[in-house]
Amino acid sequence: MTKQYNVAVVGATGMVGQKMIDVLLERKFPVNSFKLLASARSADKKVAIGSETYTIEELKPASFEGIDFAFFSAGGDISKEMAPEAVKHGAIVIDNSSAFRMDKDVPLVVPEVNPGAVHRHQGIIANPNCSTIQMVVALQPLHAAVPMKRVVAATYQAVSGAGREAVEELQEQCLSYLDGKPVKTERFPQYGAKRNYQMAFNLVPQIDVFMEDGYCKEEIKMVNETRKIMNLPDLPVTSTTVRVPVLNSHSIAVNLELQEELTAGKARELLQKAPGVVVLDDPGSLLYPTPLEADGSDAVYVGRIRPDNSVRYGLNLWVVSDNIRKGAATNSIQIAELLI
Repeated sequence: MTKQYNVAVVGATGMVGQKMIDVLLERKFPVNSFKLLASARSADKKVAIGSETYTIEELKPASFEGIDFAFFSAGGDISKEMAPEAVKHGAIVIDNSSAFRMDKDVPLVVPEVNPGAVHRHQGIIANPNCSTIQMVVALQPLHAAVPMKRVVAATYQAVSGAGREAVEELQEQCLSYLDGKPVKTERFPQYGAKRNYQMAFNLVPQIDVFMEDGYCKEEIKMVNETRKIMNLPDLPVTSTTVRVPVLNSHSIAVNLELQEELTAGKARELLQKAPGVVVLDDPGSLLYPTPLEADGSDAVYVGRIRPDNSVRYGLNLWVVSDNIRKGAATNSIQIAELLI
């Protein structure tokens, strides 16, 4: 008989938390019981999981008594406070925030890229940033064949990455704009920012706050996390992260400079064989990935595979994936599956 596990989902009322529950069921993760945890304002709400109804409980240190796996998706501050409490109670924490990602004692894991890292955990395993996840899934099979020299990424990130309220604001903005009504702007680049922008029919070249060097935090995350996951601490990586008026699924234009020649045809062949990757790349048939195709899927889609003729050994890729699934919920569940 398969061993079953007691599972807690922290942030169970959020988009990622709810998707984690869906994915646990879809992948038939051996769950003995669920514990759904959130803030006090969500306590006592009812949630149906399969044929059973669960009550949302207020998150407290004692919530983790008897829990085997605790999936966190409630923000960095809550993770920093409560993840150590979960570990004290014997749970393995898989954390979706940025709280522990760059901690040298915490593995940062993408199962298609560095599965062995998962076994070095000391109770906490970090789930990477959504854009980083889909990019490294596409990079790994190419780097394994021909080492990379430099990575340049420009992201086109959906509003679901900013949460349910951001999705609702984009929808409301579209309706207002098309109806000729004033457009409410509160969520972009983020709630409480000094200045907010209309997202509908617009682009916002900022995700998270700006650092002193002019990069925003999301861009720094992609640089540092890529190096850590791929165990390439000196790899030159740079990124520009942009919020676009798409509801779900992130897209990335990736430019690679390699140390030796790798033709577009060979790259396509390597990616077609790579775990977790689906190649959609036929310019003659106008076939390439779009966010709508990726929505609801766990795959990382790659297309527009072509040489970069401006450098000696260059490639361009277009990488698209559902940021709520593979970029958050599914990757977390896959990490737990490695452990069981």
